[in-house]
Amino acid sequence: MARVKRGNVARKRRNKILRLARGFVGGSGSLFRTANQRVMKALCNAYRDRRRRKRDFRRLWIARINAAARINGTSYSRLIGGLKKADVQINRKMLAQLAVADPASFAVVAQSAAS
Repeated sequence: MARVKRGNVARKRRNKILRLARGFVGGSGSLFRTANQRVMKALCNAYRDRRRRKRDFRRLWIARINAAARINGTSYSRLIGGLKKADVQINRKMLAQLAVADPASFAVVAQSAAS
């Protein structure tokens, strides 16, 4: 049986990792073993944080809506409950945008939730 030479395959594998590690500080960007460890960790963090970003933005929107709701004399939970009862289908992202960019429009929405 003929022996298998892995030159191309091994080099491509290593270069793929080193390409992903470009820009890392010190040996983490140039030495294969440390680069491999840092790339694996970076990919794990990226996967986790793509999900976490959605949670973080939702928390931010809720905080903004709550602050604007309290300015208008209600709480976040009463505002959301009132909007559901009034069948106003506007999501938290848009409510937060209204609260920041156009407080007058948010006040109108808050009034519709109160009645």
